[in-house]
Formats: sequence, structure tokens, C-alpha cells
Amino acid sequence: MARHPALAVIDIRAEQAEVTESYRNQVLVDVNSDCMRLAVFEGEYRWHQHPDSDELFLVVAGTLQIDLAGGNCIELTEWQSVVIPAGTVHRTRAIGRTVNLTCERKGAQTVFVEAVT
Repeated sequence: MARHPALAVIDIRAEQAEVTESYRNQVLVDVNSDCMRLAVFEGEYRWHQHPDSDELFLVVAGTLQIDLAGGNCIELTEWQSVVIPAGTVHRTRAIGRTVNLTCERKGAQTVFVEAVT
């Protein structure tokens, strides 16, 4: 469920400043058949993939590392972005407190996988 309706002005700085826990990932707004999420977190997220949706990451604060199955790692700093194609096994790791916007299909399936080398 989106936190804000269409036509609402969303203050991303204010949204992320409200987060006091070490992990929050919430849908801010729906856009057609996609949604924009705000993720604020520290540490690493589990290995997973989205079989039916690409996932766009845009870092607005901090540093985000995205590990890919096979050993490659993508590092994003503030105002850098990347698209992870549907079906790509990956995990995200925040270096310190990291804030990123993610766009993906609404209700995109997340399939968790065992640790990858």
C-alpha cells in the first residue's frame, strides 16, 4: 500500500529523517503498474531475486553495495543508479546508514535463496 497518493508532493529528506529503526523499506507512491520505495537501512539484506520485475536503485545518501551471484559487486554512492534485471540473484549491503529509492513492479515477487558464493 502506497504511503502517498498521486499528486502529493513527497519530501524524501523528511521521509528518511523519520526513520529511527535500522531497517525500513516502504512504498511511497504507485506509478502505473510500478511503485517507488524508500529503503533506509544498515547492514546487509538477504540474497534474493525478483523473477518478474527489474529493480532500479537510486542512492540518495550513503553507499550501497549490490553483490551479484557469481562474485561481482556494484557500488553506488550518492546520486548514482543502476537497474538489476529481473531474475538476477543479488543482495544489498549498506555501508553505514544508507538511503535509496527503488522502483519495481507493484507486488513484485521476492524469492529468497541460500547464501551465494
